[in-house]
Amino acid sequence: MSTIAGFDYHRVTVADGVTLTAAIGGSGSPIVLLHGFPQTHLMWRHVAADLAADHTVICPDLRGYGASDKPAELDENTYSKRTMAADIVTLARELGHDRFALAGHDRGALVAFRAGLDHPDAVTHLASLDVLPTLDMWSVMQGTSAAIGFHLYLMAQPPGLAETMIAASSDAFFGYFLDLWVKDPSAIPADVRRAYLDACRDAVPSIVADYRASAGVDVRHDEEDLAAGRKLAMPVSVVQQDWGSALGFDAAARWRAWAPDLEHTTTTSGHFMAEEAPAEIAKVLRDLLTR
Repeated sequence: MSTIAGFDYHRVTVADGVTLTAAIGGSGSPIVLLHGFPQTHLMWRHVAADLAADHTVICPDLRGYGASDKPAELDENTYSKRTMAADIVTLARELGHDRFALAGHDRGALVAFRAGLDHPDAVTHLASLDVLPTLDMWSVMQGTSAAIGFHLYLMAQPPGLAETMIAASSDAFFGYFLDLWVKDPSAIPADVRRAYLDACRDAVPSIVADYRASAGVDVRHDEEDLAAGRKLAMPVSVVQQDWGSALGFDAAARWRAWAPDLEHTTTTSGHFMAEEAPAEIAKVLRDLLTR
């Protein structure tokens, strides 16, 4: 397993039959960093090393990814963001942190969003990198512009088809996104790319289950919170790619509806911004922690 230099690795049980692997380094106030797709905790290697100078940094592999356990999808809740968020709160608590800052990228940002809504007493600050809340994501995807999100629709299907298709050529499938979404290919060197592809190859059913939940139970949870007027109570920072008018919607307004205390910025880097622009992302997180 590829590792973050200078970090210790721990296996922590967070639910019945589910243990997460987490890299932990530094000392000081805690911040948990959650990875995206198709990656592992390794995507935070640069930012984590920076923050570890004055924070305790915890970088887990999410349930179903990397070196963490990959339980079978028993029902819609197995990979709901509510369940995955509870994993992270339990992980932090087991490591001695009842309150912590939380940052997520892509899939990890959806888990962080749900943790902020479900566990406001635990999450002190929240950062989201390059994603919209699940309900908003489905709301803005329409017409031919939605073709860019074909994988969302593929993995939303009932169990069986997507898993079979992806497993038949997993390196090509996951590698496609690593190539498509990066502006600076050198940001993901060959050894890191191989680590991502190896991890995804071993996790096809659980990755699909994660996405399937986002087309079902996760939407329902967001709808329930929206109807109840529930919002993120902590300071929130959001960083997204700068698509300009091509985006077709006001991303900041979408986020502000959920996060009254919001700092929304754009970056010129690609989707994998923690690897392409680590100094910029580390600064965003440091600034967030001062609010």
